[in-house]
Amino acid sequence: MKNIKSFLTLLVVLLTLISCKQQQARMPISRSSGEFLNASVERNIKLNKSEENQIQTIIKSNPEVKYIGSKKGYWYHYETKNETDSITPKKGDVAFFDYEIKDLKGNIIYSQEELKPQTYLVDKQNIMMGLRDGIKLMRKTEKVTFLFPSNMAFGYHGDNDKIGANEPLICTVTLNDFKFDTTPKKQNTTPKLVTPE
Repeated sequence: MKNIKSFLTLLVVLLTLISCKQQQARMPISRSSGEFLNASVERNIKLNKSEENQIQTIIKSNPEVKYIGSKKGYWYHYETKNETDSITPKKGDVAFFDYEIKDLKGNIIYSQEELKPQTYLVDKQNIMMGLRDGIKLMRKTEKVTFLFPSNMAFGYHGDNDKIGANEPLICTVTLNDFKFDTTPKKQNTTPKLVTPE
């Protein structure tokens, strides 16, 4: 009996020593390579090219309309132009506008009535990226039609309602008015360094 107890004790000690051996970190089951990233980049290049071709088709089919290319990658033309004013909304101004949204075939997705008159605190509220930039190009009472690729519209996510993923859009915007930012500007409160005379 004593031998069995000694044997079991020795066995437990040996098993404990074996199991206490330093464990190696496990390698991840799948190693990440650049394949996914490369495929994603390639997919985006094709998508951008396809959308650019669709927009160029619209532009070419309307040669009487003078479209202007923006630095941000969208196109626009004036329906109504204000030749007398030169001031456009800036960050912090309040813009009052109406707009409607169509797909590239001209089908109305959201009518002006559905979207109602908008009040927008320029660059301080979250709106469609294209509108955020486009409104700052407009003068009071101007009406502009924008052709936005999906990355300037609602992107890969859509709007969770009528606008799908990666959908380029036509937006016609009327800037009814805007009010200047009247909040007092913060003054530099850094103390001046006084040098002894």
